[in-house]
Amino acid sequence: MTAGSRGDVAPYTGLGHGLMRGGHEVTLVTHECFAPLAARAGLGFRPLPVDPRAELESARGRGLHRSATGVGKLVRVIALARSLTGRMTEGLLEAARESDVLLLGGAVGPVGHAIAEGLRLPSLGVYLQPLAPTREFAPPVLATGSWGGAVNRAAGYGVNLAVEHVFATTVPGVRERLGLPALRTAAALRARERQGWPVLHGFSPLVVPRPHDWRPGLDVTGYWWPYEGEAAELPSQVREFLERGPAPVFVGLGSATVPDPRRLSAMVVRALRRAGLRGVIQRGWGGLEADGDDMLTIGEMPHSLLFPRMAAVVHHCGAGTTAAGLRAGVPAVPVPVQFDEAFWAARLVRLGVAPQVLPLRRLTVDSLAAALVRATRDAVFRERAQALGARVRAEDGVSPVREALGRVGS
Repeated sequence: MTAGSRGDVAPYTGLGHGLMRGGHEVTLVTHECFAPLAARAGLGFRPLPVDPRAELESARGRGLHRSATGVGKLVRVIALARSLTGRMTEGLLEAARESDVLLLGGAVGPVGHAIAEGLRLPSLGVYLQPLAPTREFAPPVLATGSWGGAVNRAAGYGVNLAVEHVFATTVPGVRERLGLPALRTAAALRARERQGWPVLHGFSPLVVPRPHDWRPGLDVTGYWWPYEGEAAELPSQVREFLERGPAPVFVGLGSATVPDPRRLSAMVVRALRRAGLRGVIQRGWGGLEADGDDMLTIGEMPHSLLFPRMAAVVHHCGAGTTAAGLRAGVPAVPVPVQFDEAFWAARLVRLGVAPQVLPLRRLTVDSLAAALVRATRDAVFRERAQALGARVRAEDGVSPVREALGRVGS
């Protein structure tokens, strides 16, 4: 069960397919617009209402652009999410009644756990970001770097409480409906912690090592790769473009929306040409476009097929796109937009596979061109990316989830 943009859904198609190959029957429960992803992976599907793209393009969603990263944006995100959760609860309940175990993404964790408890079903958290408080870094969603030990951990607990408040009008009704005693918001969070509720995290420990101060039951498994089909291949138009010249640079912002797509597209093209590079520009939800013999505009395409053919990847640093770039072993130019993206961008720089972070709101032609030159011409970035990519590809993120299922289902 998950909610959000494509990046919040696609990794679970690979996890689900891997579990299905291990003998489990798997149903993906998420927004109806992602039904084709489940079908391609051979998974069952139960739809949830809410179109995440329409919400981000609404007046409320566009309002997120008026907030800087940090607490101000978090408040706006929580207000938007709180208005949507009630619409999804009935779908979650109906799907849960036909299930034996619930695997819950971070976006539905609190309400999913209440449903599992009420229906007496075992459950696991399967998170794509490190949400549990730790002294080792500040909460990723705040995009603020690190304040230092105790403050980092206190801020992490505060963010966790804020997430619980997203469901403050939903969970009490679910608990009452399923015959559970009433619990205050903070008490529900503490109860999960006391129970040692297991949460598995689908990212590489090479990228974010498991914090030393996490409680038992919080584990890092390795990435869950989106299922893209064994026979998948690049379209002929893309193959022909790649063969016509040197390796291009990928530029895409995934499901991020931007205030002025035309202006940003022109900036990207000027920076690529100034750096002497060809470009593959992905439209994404932001609607980027480019033309000319040295540029190719594309729609959705498997990153696993495209990224290894690139000289570098310029992206918004969503968790999934960050993972795909690492897997491909190519240098990155991180252009974070919102939410946890600055966290992943900083990780890429720390790992030595990206020259610097270029937040979208401060991006210029000069800064992007300079970063592109460093990423593509300084051999150290490619060497580090290739070495890290080989190690990341060797990890098996599905087996720990399969083993955890065996424990909770026994």
